[in-house]
Amino acid sequence: MSVTLSFHGAVGAVTGSCYALEHRGQIVLVECGLFQGTKSVRALNYGPIPFDLKTVKAVLITHAHIDHCGLLPKLVAQGWKGPIFCTEPTADLMDFMLRDTAQIQEFEVDRLNRRNRRRGRPTVEPIYTAADAKAAVGMLRTAALKERVGVVDWLTARFWNAGHILGAASIELEVAPDGRETAQRLMVSGDIGPADKAFHDDPEGPAEGIDHLILESTYGGRIRPPLDERGRQAVLRDALKAAIARGGPILMPVFAIERTQELLYDLDRLIDRGELPDIETFLDSPLAIRATEAFDRHLPHVNEPGTPHPFRRKSLHLVMEAKASMKLARLRGPALIMAGSGMCDAGRIREHMADHLWRPETTLMIVGYQAPGTLGRLIADGVKRIRIHGQQVEIAGHVQVLETYSGHADAAGLVAWAKARGQVAGTLFLTHGEEAERAALAERLAGAGFDPERIERPTLDQRYRLKAGAAAQRLKPAVRRAEAKQIAQPKDWHNRYAAVSVALADALRDAPDDATRARLLARFEKALGIDGAQERKERR
Repeated sequence: MSVTLSFHGAVGAVTGSCYALEHRGQIVLVECGLFQGTKSVRALNYGPIPFDLKTVKAVLITHAHIDHCGLLPKLVAQGWKGPIFCTEPTADLMDFMLRDTAQIQEFEVDRLNRRNRRRGRPTVEPIYTAADAKAAVGMLRTAALKERVGVVDWLTARFWNAGHILGAASIELEVAPDGRETAQRLMVSGDIGPADKAFHDDPEGPAEGIDHLILESTYGGRIRPPLDERGRQAVLRDALKAAIARGGPILMPVFAIERTQELLYDLDRLIDRGELPDIETFLDSPLAIRATEAFDRHLPHVNEPGTPHPFRRKSLHLVMEAKASMKLARLRGPALIMAGSGMCDAGRIREHMADHLWRPETTLMIVGYQAPGTLGRLIADGVKRIRIHGQQVEIAGHVQVLETYSGHADAAGLVAWAKARGQVAGTLFLTHGEEAERAALAERLAGAGFDPERIERPTLDQRYRLKAGAAAQRLKPAVRRAEAKQIAQPKDWHNRYAAVSVALADALRDAPDDATRARLLARFEKALGIDGAQERKERR
C-alpha cells in the first residue's frame, strides 16, 4: 500500500500545523495545532476535522506552542483516544498550555455569549473544555532525544533537538518496507531555532538518508544581522533605556514559553552588569509564571554564581490574580509589564493597552512574530487607533518593534539546516510560512543546490503520494475546506469592519457641524439600503 502525506495547516501561514501520514488504512498525525490570525482563519478551529478520526492511531508533537498542539483536546472532545508522543519538557509545558487555552476559550465564549444574549443572537460553544484538555494531557507519552520510538507497527520516530524552545524537536520518521515498497525516511523540521539561543544548543538532525523533508519557512525571506548573546542584550538595553526616559510604563506582549524566560534572563544580566537600573517588573501571566517554573526545573544552571536568580529577583513580581492585574492600571512612571498574549489577541495585555496606550509616555515593546490579522500585527504595521472589547483606543504611546528576539532561524539558518541533512532524495516541502516567505526560501534553496522541481509549497488539505527516492506525486485532496483561500489574507472583513468603524467615528467627531454629520450618515444609510427618512418619521 502507498504512503500518503496530507497538509491540514501551516501552509501559506504560520499557524495550525497539522500533517497526516497515512499508510495501511491508518493515520499518524504530526502536530495538531490551533489556527491563529484573522477571525476567518480562526474559524477553521471550529470546523469539521479534515480526516477520519477513527483511523488516527497516534499523534507526534514537535513542541508545546499552541499553534502546534492546541487542537489536541478537540480530537479528545470528539471521542479520540490514543498516544501523543513528545519530549519530556514538551509534555511538562503542554500540561498547563492546553489547560490554559481551554480556560481562555471558556472565558471568551462566556463573555461573547453574554453579549449575544443581549443582542438576541445565538450562543456558541468553545472548541473544547478544560476537561478535554486534561484528558489530552493524560495521553502524553515522552521520549528522549535520539531515542527510537515505535509509534505503530509501520512507523518509528526519533526526536532531535530543534533549538527553538524548551523541549522542541525535529522528528525523523521511518516508514517500514511493505511488499515491493522499500522503507522511507521523512524529516519534519518543526520550528528551527537560531544560533546562540540563551538556553539551548544549536539544532541537530540526521546527516543523510532523507527521502522527504518538511521544512518550516517562517523567516524564509529574511536575513537577520548576526548577534551573539551580548549583542542581543545590548539591543534590549538601548530600547529599555529609551522607554524609561519617556517616563511611563513599558508594556511588553510576551509568549509564555521561551520568550518570557529569555527576556527575564537578558534583563537579569543587564541589571547585574549595571547597564540597566533594577526596574520593577510585573510578570502578569499565570501561564508564563507556570512556564518559568518548568524552565527552572529543566534548566537549573542558568544562574551566574553570586547574583540573583533571573526568575527570582526581588524586583520581579509574579501577578497571578486578576484583581492584582487590574491594579496595574494605576501604575505611573517607568515599570515593565510583561503580559500575554504575544500577538495581543487575547489575555491581560489587551487590558493594559486599553489602560495605558493613550498616554504619550507609554511604550509598547513588541518582541515577537505577529501573525497577519492579529492586533499586534496591525499595531506593528502602524495603525493609530484600535478597538479592544468594542472600545476605541488611541495609540499615543511609542511603539517599539524588536526583531532580535526570534525563536526561528532566518533564511540562511534554514538553508544551512536543510543542507546539513544531506541530499534529499525525494521532495522538499515548505510549510509554516507566509506565502512570500515560502517563495523566497524556495529560491534560496534552489540556489543552494536543491532541485527546484522537487520543492513543493502545499496548499491547505493538499495530498501527496510518497515513494522512497522519488519526487512526491500530487493527488486530489480528500477534502477541501472553503476557508482555504482566506489563509493567506493579511486582513479579513472583520479587520476592515473595525477600521471602518473607527474611521466613521473619527469623521463624525471631526466634522465641522451637525449638517455635515447628517449628510455623511445619509450616504452610509443609502449605501446600506436604510431609508433614513422613513426611520426618522417612525421615531417622531
